[in-house]
Amino acid sequence: MNPPQDSDRDAGQDAGQDAGQDADRDGAGRGRGRTRRQVLLRLDPAVHEALARWAADDLRSVNAQAEFVLREALRRAGRMPADAGDLPRRGRPPRPRERG
Repeated sequence: MNPPQDSDRDAGQDAGQDAGQDADRDGAGRGRGRTRRQVLLRLDPAVHEALARWAADDLRSVNAQAEFVLREALRRAGRMPADAGDLPRRGRPPRPRERG
């Protein structure tokens, strides 16, 4: 089997970037000025169930819990990039303050 060509890699990156831009339009990347990457992650069903239970305990989605766990692992290993954005705020955005 032949290794992927550079043009194949570029096409895949463009598709991933387009998907991330769609996420921004849906509000997933709002307020950070950065595109959030979408990742397909294959998990053992038992691991997914455990993650889903943990997420429910913390009132998070499975996706938010996975990001939380990954960020914590990176921080503990000393591998968290300095330019990584903050975790998105959970819950409803604050109400605008009324003037007057």
